[in-house]
Amino acid sequence: MQTTSATKRVQFARIASVLGSWSQAWPRASVTELRDQGATPYMILISTILSLRTKDNVTDAASERLFKLAQTPQKMIRLRPEQIEKAIHPVGFFRTKTKTILEISKILIGEYQGKVPDDIDLLMKLKGVGRKTANLVLTLGYGKPGICVDTHVHRITNRWGYVQTKTPDQTEIELRKKMPKRYWIPINDWLVTFGQKICRPTSPICSQCPLFKYCERIGVKSSR
Repeated sequence: MQTTSATKRVQFARIASVLGSWSQAWPRASVTELRDQGATPYMILISTILSLRTKDNVTDAASERLFKLAQTPQKMIRLRPEQIEKAIHPVGFFRTKTKTILEISKILIGEYQGKVPDDIDLLMKLKGVGRKTANLVLTLGYGKPGICVDTHVHRITNRWGYVQTKTPDQTEIELRKKMPKRYWIPINDWLVTFGQKICRPTSPICSQCPLFKYCERIGVKSSR
């Protein structure tokens, strides 16, 4: 059954209420935990780079080891590549990420007085920083409004029928238009865990889903 835009706005408020309560039972993303521990925007940026294609528990441990050695770009560039590689292993692509971390640190010192930009366009000029990473730095590092759209947010909001988009970047644009700003920052944390536990890419566990009655199940061919 098709729903009106007004109805979908009401539904999203209900969805957000359910997700906010439900998510409290699960661990939060590693970068969010880092923010709550008082991490700087630079530490948020570096940890987010480490987290790409890496499980949270591996990211947590790697970030802790690396930040014991250096927590600023000035200190980071004094480390030898081998020191960084040893600290962050076994994150995915750890050698490539070591090069990225050093290059970003040098750029921050040379062009931004050692500070991480709080502008999404400037952030995306840094090597290895896409919209997802840039939005995480803005939201978690600076508390600025932004929507971090990864594969979970993209897939699930389309599955609900809340947006109809083809790519994560398109999803971010549409969510910025219609999602109330109070949900912009938490939506990624909510849906990453939700997408891992319940609303999986294939064969989602609809029988256990607390949002079943709000979901149009677009693209779902089989479920449990």
